[in-house]
Amino acid sequence: MLGAEPVPHAVGPTMRFRLAARDDSGREVYSVALAAQIHLEPARRPYAEAEVERLGDLFGARERWPATTRPFLWSRVDVLVPSFIGATEFDLLVPCTYDHEVAGTKYLASLDGGEVPVAFHFSGTVLYRGAGGGLQIVQMPWEAPARYGLPVAVWRGMIESYYPSSGWVRLHADTLAELRRQAAERGLPSLEACVSEMLAERGRVP
Repeated sequence: MLGAEPVPHAVGPTMRFRLAARDDSGREVYSVALAAQIHLEPARRPYAEAEVERLGDLFGARERWPATTRPFLWSRVDVLVPSFIGATEFDLLVPCTYDHEVAGTKYLASLDGGEVPVAFHFSGTVLYRGAGGGLQIVQMPWEAPARYGLPVAVWRGMIESYYPSSGWVRLHADTLAELRRQAAERGLPSLEACVSEMLAERGRVP
């Protein structure tokens, strides 16, 4: 792992991870079709008390964390590494949802700073030039993961550039319809204004 940065002007929030591949055989590698499973590993970092409170809906009470903070899947992506001899570098583009019903988003949005422990698990197919010049194909088994500490500030900066001071919450169609009805009855200009007014009625808005 060489680094990570947001992809500017993508359709949606996308993180670019820069990776390196190495082959010491001296043969030409025609291509590598990689499948990557990307996991977050929450047990591999410390947490401030405010973070612990926000993460309660994911991991439960702090005393349960040794059992609940296990690695979980963040994303699955595929990438085709082009031809090289010896070594090469390539990009892995990872779309990042900001849906707060998704565990990965809940986790990342709850962190105040530091780094996010990320593990990349790879499998795939390698096409290379054999000893006699013919095409050879070999399958890559799942092996030890490549680990990386993604700065929380990098993720937050990416999200802020796409959703300034806002977020996404998925609602059932019936709930959304009722929210629209409430907004119309109250003469409010938006669903957000309706939610804010209802929360204020319950004394939940400062």
